[in-house]
Amino acid sequence: MEQKPSLRERLREKYYINPLDLANAGESNRLILLIANHILFAFGSIDLLVLLILHYSDLKNYIISITYFCIYVLMSIFVYCYSYKVKDSPREKAYIKKTIPVYILIIILQFAALYNFYILQQPFNGFITYCLTGFISLCLFTLPPFPFLGILIFPIALMAPGIFKNFGLSGLADAILCPVLMYCLALYKRRTEKKQILFLKKQKQNLEAKTFGNFTLIYENKVIKFSRTKSNELMGYLVYKRGSSVNTKELISVLWGDRADSARYGSSFRNLIVDIKHSLADLEIQNFFIAEYNNFRINPEVIKCDYYDFLSGDSTAINSYAGEFMSQFSWAEEIAGFLEMKALKK
Repeated sequence: MEQKPSLRERLREKYYINPLDLANAGESNRLILLIANHILFAFGSIDLLVLLILHYSDLKNYIISITYFCIYVLMSIFVYCYSYKVKDSPREKAYIKKTIPVYILIIILQFAALYNFYILQQPFNGFITYCLTGFISLCLFTLPPFPFLGILIFPIALMAPGIFKNFGLSGLADAILCPVLMYCLALYKRRTEKKQILFLKKQKQNLEAKTFGNFTLIYENKVIKFSRTKSNELMGYLVYKRGSSVNTKELISVLWGDRADSARYGSSFRNLIVDIKHSLADLEIQNFFIAEYNNFRINPEVIKCDYYDFLSGDSTAINSYAGEFMSQFSWAEEIAGFLEMKALKK
């Protein structure tokens, strides 16, 4: 008789995603976090400054609040610096490293909820902060459901006695319902993400980048042709960057030279972005070219590429390299030399 899979095995089958498949989501987490962190740093700094100005003659009575805001600001700085440090992490570890600061930020905000609830004696504001943190995190970030549940349980457990005292049994029941609802939404979102990844893996069988010799993008055995010449070069550079985000300034410098500036070439650059988006959309290619917050990248997990195979040590790719890498682009000459040296060492 065939043994039924355990609950753990069934949950893993439905909701587990290999961190490598989430590398692209990790980069999205990092970029969103940088923007959110700027806002929270400004909020914490202003609050601290106002507190010091208004109560400078009686600071000893506000030592807890001052300590809280100092920690808040310092942790915001740490999250910002760490997020930049892990920008070019190896893709095998990218999702984990780029999502760690997201957890730190969520924990900071949960402590903000507790601060409002108990220190400022504002239980309603504290609970609303808790709920907003959870639901906004669900909307903005890609997070594994089970660690997310742990982050949800801790603050609500600490607030439970105060919620019961201030809002009664029905209020406590509503408070317990919120993390349960957030967890169910996290499971649903993770299931949807897994289905999307499976779809993109099928797409990968038809999407290929050839970089040895001239750069060529191929979909369903046909060369992808863009309306603008520079569009192909822009895509070539992003393929070379292997999923790392590149901002507008760097791309303009690559395409038009080191002295090119965004003010002069900004319109031309935007036309390239529109051209690429339209060309890929016409072919129904999904989640390959990604534009987020003035940063651009490709998702390496949805494309076959001889360059990626070479770097992974694939013998066929190494043997097929003949000394040319994206030959039509001047910026690729140094990379070709690097690959030749690497091939000789094999």
